[in-house]
Amino acid sequence: MKKLLLATVATAALAGAASAEDAKIGISLGYTGPLESMSPAMTQGAEMAIKEVTESGKFMGGSKVTSVQVDNTCADAAASVAAVERLVTSEKVNGIMGGMCSGETIASLERVAVPNGMVMISPSATSPALTDIQDQGYFFRTSPSDARQGEVMSDIMNERGVKNAAVTYTNNDYGKGLAESFKRFYEEAGGTVTIMAAHDDGKADYSAEVAALAAAGGDALVVAGYVDQGGSGIVRGALDTGAFQTFVFPDGMMSDALVDRFGTELSTSFGQNPSAEGPTRDKFLEMTKAAGFDGNSAFAGESYDAAALLLLAMEAAKSTDPKVYKDQVMNVANAPGEKIGPGELAKGLELLAAGTDIDFVGATSVELVGPGESAGVYREVDFPEGRIHVVKLH
Repeated sequence: MKKLLLATVATAALAGAASAEDAKIGISLGYTGPLESMSPAMTQGAEMAIKEVTESGKFMGGSKVTSVQVDNTCADAAASVAAVERLVTSEKVNGIMGGMCSGETIASLERVAVPNGMVMISPSATSPALTDIQDQGYFFRTSPSDARQGEVMSDIMNERGVKNAAVTYTNNDYGKGLAESFKRFYEEAGGTVTIMAAHDDGKADYSAEVAALAAAGGDALVVAGYVDQGGSGIVRGALDTGAFQTFVFPDGMMSDALVDRFGTELSTSFGQNPSAEGPTRDKFLEMTKAAGFDGNSAFAGESYDAAALLLLAMEAAKSTDPKVYKDQVMNVANAPGEKIGPGELAKGLELLAAGTDIDFVGATSVELVGPGESAGVYREVDFPEGRIHVVKLH
């Protein structure tokens, strides 16, 4: 098992006895499993927000913030429940940045967070099923629902003249939800889905799945899978057999690991993932460069924003109790209020301490709608010369 990244807490400045309002943030991500290549930058994004708040000295009148990381595996619901249970019962965290994948997030939310009154803000769990889950106001997400992603993917494919496509999806809540959302929007727009085929992760050979997809045919293959698991296995098999040359990649596939594996073989492929642009995004990228990691990594910005929202909501509520501050998350995330971007968390804390409203914009142009999820901006990308190239935003 890979070692977790060290938490950003062990500095001399943070030593001393804990006060009643000190806060501990749990970080629940898949350090092993189908998206493990995304977890380091996501962790660094969250830890950067925690460090920024702590070093400001302005959180809850000078209280400190610590963090603890657990491996939810991203795929094993039982392992995720156990990890989150440890955060709540043993580590006694005040809030959780996570989960990462939709299925394990649903399990942890229903079995641990809601029964124990714990706030979870996920940077990357995108299943539409989470929109209607009975979370009693304890769950939020800084990434948009796949109901929105399915629509965006359909629009991009139609703009590019892809009139029929095969679809393969990882056999879980994320894959099913995204595939079904895409199919509905694509067919409503006049497109044809030639096959909807699930695949299981962790297999050594995907030749049977590729053969079925090839038999159905299509101008492109939509791969609603995981880059570190079956999604890449399907792509490798399809390329090697010549079954497909053009692939459409949603967020679970969109990372540097994809281009590292396939490079120039992706010359006619494209995809999309949540993102943003503008001065606040530029500032975040400057900060991550200085911190030594790539802020463009999938869900790194969403992770910064999720951790920041937890701490800003606590300040607004004047309490680290999730049962109290949960009602402030939407308030600090949305207008009205003074806009707060990356690197401005100290300013946000000062304003909240003075009773002034803020509108946290963050790294990803945060705006929470409905039951506490992101309104959603996506970047369309393709891969000229084997590198990720941003085409435009949707």
